[in-house]
Amino acid sequence: MILEVKNLKVVLGNKIILENLSFSVAEREIFVILGPNGAGKTVLLRALLKLLPYEGSVQWFPPDIRIGYVPQRIPLIEDLPLTVAEFFQLKDVSEEEMLKNLKAVGLSEKFFHQPIGKLSSGQFQRVLIAYGISHSPKVLLFDEPTAGIDLEGEETVYKMLEKIAKERKLTILLVTHDLNVVYQYATNVLCLNKKAVCYGPPKKVLTKEKLDKLFGNEVKIYHYYH
Repeated sequence: MILEVKNLKVVLGNKIILENLSFSVAEREIFVILGPNGAGKTVLLRALLKLLPYEGSVQWFPPDIRIGYVPQRIPLIEDLPLTVAEFFQLKDVSEEEMLKNLKAVGLSEKFFHQPIGKLSSGQFQRVLIAYGISHSPKVLLFDEPTAGIDLEGEETVYKMLEKIAKERKLTILLVTHDLNVVYQYATNVLCLNKKAVCYGPPKKVLTKEKLDKLFGNEVKIYHYYH
């Protein structure tokens, strides 16, 4: 086990965002957090990173485990007055490691001095992933890693994440509202809407009844296989 959460509760501005949440994550699994907008998915990630006050227990094993984080999006990237190299320097990443990680996400050396504001949304998302895997984390937290990317680009990003996880023996916690991703990549899924609606292997717990409760009655189930 790499993470154990017990009776997690998060209250922000006198509003209960998460409550009575318990789950565990095993080493090297792809753990997907699934839920509609406003379900508390991003708040959960921030609580796991201990960036928000919470009640209950969040235990990482070991306690000082190195964690990488890729946010949902950074707005107005065209206004960032940085090159890709300068962006990595904010994290004190060596040129050698930066080039290695850019290559891992399918970007060539020519992006080294590319202005951040000139990148496409897909290219910038790859830069964020390369940034997230810098300094060799054991766990990667991804918040909607394909937000703003077209469908073809989404598939490429998820395949890339799966490949990186296998090569680097990583544990991944991935936030999404996309059922296709869950069926295709998840080891276990936490269905979240302020509370746990379901938790376990996708093919076992993602019943129509649970999905109706999570998303409403308009969800259609499609099974995707490698």
